[in-house]
Amino acid sequence: MSEKKSFETARETLKQLTLRKLPPTPVNYKAIYNEIAGIPSVEHFPAQELRGIASALQAKTPGQQRQKGLLESSIDRMNWDGVRAALVAYASFLPIGTESGNPSVPVALMSDTVPALTPEFLAQMGRLIEYAQPALGSDDQRFVEQSRELIKALKQPAIDIVAVKQLLVNYSHRLSFAAEDQAEIKNALLKLLHLVFENIGDLSLDEQWLKGQMDALKVASAPPLSLRRLDNVASLLKDVISKQKDAKEKTSLAQAEMRQLLAAFIDRLSQMLQSTGTFQEKMEESARLIESAKSIEEIAPVLKDVVGATRNVVKDTLSARDELQSMREQANSTQAEIAKLHQELDRISTQARHDPLTGALNRRGLEEALEREISTVRRKETPLSVGLLDIDNFKALNDAMGHAMGDGALKHLAQVARECMRPQDTLSRYGGEEFVILLPDTVLEKGIEAMTRLQRELTKRFFMAGTEKVLITFSAGVAQLNNDEPGMEAIRRADQAMYLAKRAGKNRVVGT
Repeated sequence: MSEKKSFETARETLKQLTLRKLPPTPVNYKAIYNEIAGIPSVEHFPAQELRGIASALQAKTPGQQRQKGLLESSIDRMNWDGVRAALVAYASFLPIGTESGNPSVPVALMSDTVPALTPEFLAQMGRLIEYAQPALGSDDQRFVEQSRELIKALKQPAIDIVAVKQLLVNYSHRLSFAAEDQAEIKNALLKLLHLVFENIGDLSLDEQWLKGQMDALKVASAPPLSLRRLDNVASLLKDVISKQKDAKEKTSLAQAEMRQLLAAFIDRLSQMLQSTGTFQEKMEESARLIESAKSIEEIAPVLKDVVGATRNVVKDTLSARDELQSMREQANSTQAEIAKLHQELDRISTQARHDPLTGALNRRGLEEALEREISTVRRKETPLSVGLLDIDNFKALNDAMGHAMGDGALKHLAQVARECMRPQDTLSRYGGEEFVILLPDTVLEKGIEAMTRLQRELTKRFFMAGTEKVLITFSAGVAQLNNDEPGMEAIRRADQAMYLAKRAGKNRVVGT
């Protein structure tokens, strides 16, 4: 309270004493002064004694320190309610046992002084252990029995703290082993799956769509696992498997038609050879008849037979040609369908390297693109810059407008980025609202300029959330790849620079 305000309060107090016709005793003066100043009037408030109690209280934990401070503040304000609340809260931070090492008392005897250890609280702890049990597995039968025993003890109406404490000690000891086992089992399974995926991929180098499947599964099984990512990949693989089945059926049909075509060709060729042989014999016979003929009348029937035989041969040849042409067109049509299916499979396999929401590369696609760019850098000795951007206040946008609008904002940024990038640049979605842009043949300063241009472009092109215009900004970090530096290390440095940009006020670009 300032001196001026204190003086005005004192003057108003004297005025009220006069108006109320009260004798100017210390008690009356204090009562009216506290009333005007808004200070609770407490008769016989033992401030000095309470300060002595507060100074004697220990403050070994942050909770105790806080409650001790609140107690001292309440004493200064002569606030009994604050003193009572601070003392009760301070008691909740006391250890269960006494300092002399005597056994702890049951919760039923301490519920009035230690509200944190009520039967309801311990029952909730039992439910927490029960809910966590499925994640820890049931292979260790002894651990399962310990869990059941502890849960049962925690749910008892009257709890023996000494027994529960010992059960908790044994449970936590066994829990550490169970958790380690589950973590090792998970890692071993992931390694086994990756070995299977890599082996199938290596055996299918000529089948790019199948290699794409394996790449997608490797990405999906890479930690940290995400149910959303697994669902996306599962949907993608179902589509690929359907196309694969269709392509297999079409391939089998094409092979059967090709066999029929070859068989028909051989059959027609045999018939043509047979017809040709008969025609040749007929011509030789006709030639002998013509040579032995003595008059025109004898030659006429022979010529008639020759013309008839020639017409038959031409007719058979044309018929065979038309039939073979029809079968060839049918085979070409089937082959075209197979080629189209394989192109579709290749397209879907390519999608396994792309983020389904924004169309940008996913983490797997980024790793492959980064590997290619670094190979070019090492071979041609050209610069490569990496930009990592993170949308500012994206969580607030999601909370205010919903996840659908958040997804729309991500797609908007990706679209604007693609239109601002050069053809040789690569955009990838690195995380939830994080994107990485690979900038080949670009030094650090030019990389910073490129990210700044993208920021300016976003200020010109608002994201439309229905009829509302929303300005999307981002903070970015840019790093230039050093000699012999791994690509992911450059991305890590860009990520650190991005956080510096966030701390500097957001909507900035920082180079490193």
